[in-house]
Amino acid sequence: MRFLDEAKVYLKSGDGGPGAIGFRREKYVPFGGPDGGDGGRGGDVFAECVADLNTLIDFRYRQHFKAEHGGHGAGARRTGRDGAGTVLSVPPGTQILDEDRRLLLADLTRPGERVLLCRGGAGGRGNARFKSSTNRAPRSAEPGRAGEERWIWLRLKLIAEIGLVGLPNAGKSTLLAAVSRARPRIADYPFTTLAPQLGVVGADDDSFTMADIPGLIEGAHRGAGLGDRFLGHVERCSGLLHLVDATGEDPVAAWQTVRGELEAYGGGLAGKPEFLALNKCDAVDGSTAAGLAATLERQSGREVFRVSGAAGTGIGALMRHLSAAAKAGRVAADPPRDSAWTP
Repeated sequence: MRFLDEAKVYLKSGDGGPGAIGFRREKYVPFGGPDGGDGGRGGDVFAECVADLNTLIDFRYRQHFKAEHGGHGAGARRTGRDGAGTVLSVPPGTQILDEDRRLLLADLTRPGERVLLCRGGAGGRGNARFKSSTNRAPRSAEPGRAGEERWIWLRLKLIAEIGLVGLPNAGKSTLLAAVSRARPRIADYPFTTLAPQLGVVGADDDSFTMADIPGLIEGAHRGAGLGDRFLGHVERCSGLLHLVDATGEDPVAAWQTVRGELEAYGGGLAGKPEFLALNKCDAVDGSTAAGLAATLERQSGREVFRVSGAAGTGIGALMRHLSAAAKAGRVAADPPRDSAWTP
């Protein structure tokens, strides 16, 4: 399935049905009076979070969503049928923005969440509603009110607990494939990963989700390479796993490049807990790997894990650290039940 994380769609709720103009015609009931019924209400447009979706690809082929109009009123004070609503099914992590892409209308993160985007128009009143002591036979009724319409943007940010960042060919996809059942594309050339990949990682008796995004290069915030728009998929993460290639020319410079892009992007990414891992340590001798790790620790002020996604060395300890960070993020995100918070 092709990955799509942005879509622009048009929404139109249903118009209300017009009220009816009618008079009671029945034997032995002279001057039956007005009995025109009200029009039905127009259908609403909702967006609903659905668990088994992970892309907005459906909105590539359909961009217009319209609810049904309300039915016409009828005689004998019969009310028109309410119009059927329509529902946009979106994956967890979908943000709904106004047409200007500035106003956030909703942020759907949990399956089952639903938000009203366009309210259907009210049905018009029939002439029976206008009967009064001075107007015994009204011959007018209201048309239904028009429904709402708008353009919106859908923007998907994957729900992952740990984000994988690094330069192209740092071995992110190889590591994700080694620790989860995800099967991202792996090759020996830069920008093999063209779209975010999500995997579930098991660590001891716990599990967490990890997102691999396309590699960053210097100037990504100005559009170099694939740009930095995929960083939005790790904004919700509890921590970032920063992979540095041990076989690269200057691992410290590689780390500084990616850190600079995270700071330029913003979104709070630079302030998230960062876990540094020197990858591809099986491709260099032990003393070289130890020296690179020590240099990187001095420059970053963080512990550096020496791992190899291809050989599977050092992965267990790293995954346990990441699992603890993910668990801490869950505790911070879920308020205690005995507080004033209500679901």
